Amino acid sequence: MKIFIPTQSFQDWQRLLANPNLHWKDGHSAMTLARSWEAEAATGFPPEIKAAFETSGSPLLTDLDPLLALPEFQVPLPGGVRSSQTDVLALARGKEGLVAVVVEGKVDETFGPTLREKRIEPSDGFNERHVFLLQYLELPPSIPQTIRYQFLHRTASALIVARQFDAKAAVMLVHSFSPTNKGFSDFEAFAGLFNAAPEIGRIVPAGMFEGMPLFLGWCAGDQRFRSGDDAEQAGKL
Repeated sequence: MKIFIPTQSFQDWQRLLANPNLHWKDGHSAMTLARSWEAEAATGFPPEIKAAFETSGSPLLTDLDPLLALPEFQVPLPGGVRSSQTDVLALARGKEGLVAVVVEGKVDETFGPTLREKRIEPSDGFNERHVFLLQYLELPPSIPQTIRYQFLHRTASALIVARQFDAKAAVMLVHSFSPTNKGFSDFEAFAGLFNAAPEIGRIVPAGMFEGMPLFLGWCAGDQRFRSGDDAEQAGKL
């Protein structure tokens, strides 16, 4: 069992980070994402994410009512000593039932090492976890080594959490605050493994996994949340 304490402001997110002093910086992804989600907490999803769900075309994702958002949610995976730590886990209820949404926030950071780079300096348990992820996502061992490893374990986390909560669908969503949508080409390459064709501002189907529908999405966040002064004004709108 996990016990969670509600936040009072975006600053409460800092202590939940894997490395609070290193990752908590103005204009970087952790603080920017926290500002965005806290600013909209009273009304639901950030507007760009709500719009993406409404235009998905899937009855599973329309008219979603956010129930709770859990920052820095950890999902244990086989292999290694660290869990997959997603920036936000959101649970929402729609007409068809519960939906689990795993959110990865980015500004100008990369999505971490590629599979090739991970193999050069593998962490403890990497091989075991890599095999598990490929099997869980029904992918062959021959996938391109240029795929970003982070996409694999975040997407598996979405499916795992969806099953834990008996949800009707799983979503892995990138919430990007990069003005140039940096890293979108990496996301496209990953989505292509599932024959999915992502677009900025949309959520697209990526297949069915033992009866669980998977969706992938990329949303462009409000640039005002990158700056403290602008974020304060945005929160008053």
